[in-house]
Amino acid sequence: MSNSSSIRHFLLLALADTRQLQLLHFCLLLGISLAALLGNGLIISAVACDHHLHTPMFFFLLNLALTDLGMICTTVPKAMHNSLWDTRNISYTGCAAQLFFFVFFIAAELSLLTIMCYDRYVSICKPLHYRTLLGSRACAYMAAAAWTTAFLYSLLHTANTFSLPLCHGNVLGQFFCEVPQILKLSCSKSHLRELGLIAISSCLVFGCFMFTVFSYVQIFRAVLRIPSEQGRHKAFSTCLPHLAVLSLFLSTAAFAYLKAPSMSSPSLDLALSVLYSVVPPALNPFIYSLRNQELKAAVRRLMAGWFQKH
Repeated sequence: MSNSSSIRHFLLLALADTRQLQLLHFCLLLGISLAALLGNGLIISAVACDHHLHTPMFFFLLNLALTDLGMICTTVPKAMHNSLWDTRNISYTGCAAQLFFFVFFIAAELSLLTIMCYDRYVSICKPLHYRTLLGSRACAYMAAAAWTTAFLYSLLHTANTFSLPLCHGNVLGQFFCEVPQILKLSCSKSHLRELGLIAISSCLVFGCFMFTVFSYVQIFRAVLRIPSEQGRHKAFSTCLPHLAVLSLFLSTAAFAYLKAPSMSSPSLDLALSVLYSVVPPALNPFIYSLRNQELKAAVRRLMAGWFQKH
């Protein structure tokens, strides 16, 4: 038996048992992280440098790319280090920091995806009011609200989780530090406070989900009323990347946290956690760039300028 005051480190879940598989996982994680860094880095650079992309939609896409970079940098480097050096350790402070930043970027991503849904709704359903409702100041306020809310939410979760006495060892059933795994180590009934926060979180996520569903019902109704086929195609093409990114994010996270206990197993839990924490940050840039001609053109101009200088 131990308590939180005596715990100096936690043991994370090993990605593999054999040395060959550990090195394979290291290479896979390295490839995924490099793809995420390249894709999100190109989006951030293109939006920041190209004045054609200084619009609300691309402003929020830049913020989304920042959250994706933050998310991949929070969990993957430590997992790569552990796989390469055949260790499972993470310090108590490192675990608290990892949990804080993971919750922070997850909350920021959900907030930004909801705001981007509002952007698409106003753009298609209220085009005459677009400049009024989504001016530069309004966009800055919404982005600031998303980041601030995510920071306070993460701070609350982290402080509450690590204030609990831990007396069930220091072994976590996950390859990174997350709230449910640390709660399993608690021996205090005060963890009901954290369960209350999780219940509130579920309500907020459900609220974002319902807002998204309502918005897209209105969007699809408006698009179907567009007389020209070209106009409908253009409207749909601006919505599909956002819808794909949001669906990937919500479906994998929801299945990971809401699946029945009977379906739980270490290998399945590990696969699901990789799907919602590692894969989306790497896929999101490619989902957005595949159907967005403006973004592809900006990236090409950026790359051409870089090659000319070098």
